[in-house]
Amino acid sequence: MSTPDELQATIGAIVQKGKGILAADESGPTIARRFKTIAVDSTEDNRRAYRSLLLSTPDLCRYISGVILYEETLTQSTDDGEPLPQLAARQGIVPGIKVDAGKIPLALAPGDEITQGLDGLAERLKGYKQQGARFAKWRAVYNVSDTTLPSRAAIEANAEALARYAAVSQDQGVVPIVEPEVLIDGDHTLARCAEVTQAVLHEVFRALARHRVAFEHMLLKPSMVVPGKAHAPQATPEEVASETIRVLRRAVPAAVPGINFLSGGQSPVEATANLDALNRRGPQPWHLSFSYGRALQEPALQAWQGRPANVLQAQEALLKRARLNGAASVGAYSADMENASY
Repeated sequence: MSTPDELQATIGAIVQKGKGILAADESGPTIARRFKTIAVDSTEDNRRAYRSLLLSTPDLCRYISGVILYEETLTQSTDDGEPLPQLAARQGIVPGIKVDAGKIPLALAPGDEITQGLDGLAERLKGYKQQGARFAKWRAVYNVSDTTLPSRAAIEANAEALARYAAVSQDQGVVPIVEPEVLIDGDHTLARCAEVTQAVLHEVFRALARHRVAFEHMLLKPSMVVPGKAHAPQATPEEVASETIRVLRRAVPAAVPGINFLSGGQSPVEATANLDALNRRGPQPWHLSFSYGRALQEPALQAWQGRPANVLQAQEALLKRARLNGAASVGAYSADMENASY
């Protein structure tokens, strides 16, 4: 059994002003697609080298307080033999772990999906915790159409799975990150995204309460309210911030200490600009920050190109993106910073 003090200590280490979370939990197929963009084979050694590069970036802890790892990474070590979770902790970054087993079609609900991975979760979490993980993450996804998607069945089923995962995590002394992602595929409007996001979040928090999850000892990783990527015109950062804050204030209890947004297909610059706009709207009940994957890593990946000689250049690219998002998390980012040298 966990104690509230244990969970609170992890929350305190992650939720820090000017800092966010690096999502480095890409599954095997996902990281293979990322590596393909730079013509690098997704071998175990290349994945280890790349994630070692990320976690050993000097001064990364100035802007990154936590890192979400993939199961494989928990067992990997640096060239010097230091386990990667231990490297993260030594750098002042809390290690976490993705625990869901991916999404599959939801039966009898065409177009909807459900996330797997609840079977054996408690035992897996015990092992992950022994390997250094102090928080976990579970992602649910919601496809959007003008009227029919997501179905009520999908909204309720994914909320139940997220709540069960969060309850098991807290019971094991692991802080749960709850990630309901409303996908941006399609041409739906900003208003439709807001409608779906609000319905999803209402159901998620109803389920969390039903399973007696302590809101104070969890983090929320939602998508921002944005129109579908095929919709024209796209929303401005100010429009994204206005709609996102409106939905969050209607659906997310003030007891939740932190909301760490996913980037959800936004470019690195878009994700930073939107986060900055969110934090310029004045004080909110929650700490608003980031938990970005590709929007943090893409410049580093392009700089690395799989070559050991490019490690320092790649780390500089990661640190710059982390610095800009750290500024955005306190509403202090400007577009001029993109071209500034440090």
